[in-house]
Amino acid sequence: MVEKTGVTDRERVFEELQKEGYENLYVWSGPPGIYYNWHIHPFDEVRWILEGEITIGTREEVFHLKPGDKLRVPAGTEHWAEVGDKGVTYVCGTKR
Repeated sequence: MVEKTGVTDRERVFEELQKEGYENLYVWSGPPGIYYNWHIHPFDEVRWILEGEITIGTREEVFHLKPGDKLRVPAGTEHWAEVGDKGVTYVCGTKR
């Protein structure tokens, strides 16, 4: 589910995700230390980290994401998230 792309250029990230069929792309920023409890999304989701760090956990695995990392979360996957000490900025997108 995680790909270490090394890419953090916002325009390039948008282009790559559009080529992969992701829609509703937007940039999201979270403050340091915020925690999002267990939840699901109805569509496949992607998170491509531009700055900072975030940890996202599923029932099977925990992912520590850094700039350039891309995480795909399949529709209906229960997961939680915790933003790192310096906050995080990433590109979000969905695929139906």
